[in-house]
Amino acid sequence: MLVAAPLALVLAVSTLGQLAWFDPFPAHRVIGNVYYVGSKDLASYLITTPEGHIVINSGFERTVPLIQKSVESLGFKMSDVKILLASHAHSDHVAGHALLQQATGAKVFVMRGDDKVIASGGEGQYLYSINRWKPCKVDRVLHDGDEVKLGGVTLVAHLTPGHTRGCTTWTLRAESGGKTVDVVIVGSPNVNPGYRLAGNDAYPEIADDFAKTFEVLKKLPCDVFLGAHGGYYGMIEKYDRMKKAAEPNPFVDPEGYRRFVAQKEQIFRDTLAEQRRTIPKDTAH
Repeated sequence: MLVAAPLALVLAVSTLGQLAWFDPFPAHRVIGNVYYVGSKDLASYLITTPEGHIVINSGFERTVPLIQKSVESLGFKMSDVKILLASHAHSDHVAGHALLQQATGAKVFVMRGDDKVIASGGEGQYLYSINRWKPCKVDRVLHDGDEVKLGGVTLVAHLTPGHTRGCTTWTLRAESGGKTVDVVIVGSPNVNPGYRLAGNDAYPEIADDFAKTFEVLKKLPCDVFLGAHGGYYGMIEKYDRMKKAAEPNPFVDPEGYRRFVAQKEQIFRDTLAEQRRTIPKDTAH
C-alpha cells in the first residue's frame, strides 16, 4: 500500500494543482525591491538590484513564460536575472530551472541536500521519485547560513529541512518608507499526505529535520511573511487589499507568520504522535 501511495498522491495533487498552479496572476511589488512574479499559487519572487536580479523558484517549464511576462510587465528584463534560487527541490518549484537558466544565463545556487536532486532532474527525492524534470547544472552548493550577495542586497539561506532534505527559507532586509523590514520567504514546513515521520527507511531523519525546522522558523525575525506557495500567506487576499490602497502594507504580517508556523508545527507533532502509535514497534526509529 505504501508503495502505491506516492503515485496516487502525485496524480491527485497534479489534478488539483491545475486549478491554480498554471493560472497567471498579476505581478506586483510586495515591498521595496521584492516582487511577486509567480502564478496564482506557485510563488516566484524577483529581487532587484542595481547589478542584476535574483529569482527564487522557477515553477514548471510551463510557468517560466508566465514568470518572464510578469518580470517584463514590471519593467525589468529577464536577461538581467543573474542568480536563480529555490525553496525546495520539488517539481512544482524547480522543474523550470534548466529552462530559466538557459534563457537568462543565471547562476543556480542550491542548498546541500537538494543540490543533487536538482542537478539530476529529480533523482533521489523522498516519496516523489516518479516526478522528474530536465537536469539543471548547479553552480554553487549552499550551506546553512550562507549569504547570497548581489548589487548591495544580501539574502541568507536557512536550512529548514524535512519537506525536502535541502528545503531552504530565505531572509533579506528591504527598505520601505524610510524603514528597514525583515522579509522571510518560507521554504515549506508542510507534512505532505503520504509522508512517513516514523519508521521511514527512505528518510530516517525526517522527524528530527522537521523539528529543527520549526526551531529555526520560530527564531527568525519577520515583518513581511512570504512563502513557496501564495496560499501560505494569503497572497490573493492581501493583493486585493493592496489594490485598494490598504495601509499599512498588508504583506507586513508578523502575527500571520507566527500563526502559520505554530499551526504547521502542531500538524507535524500530531502526525508524528499518531504515526508512532500506529506503526509496528520494530519499524519505529
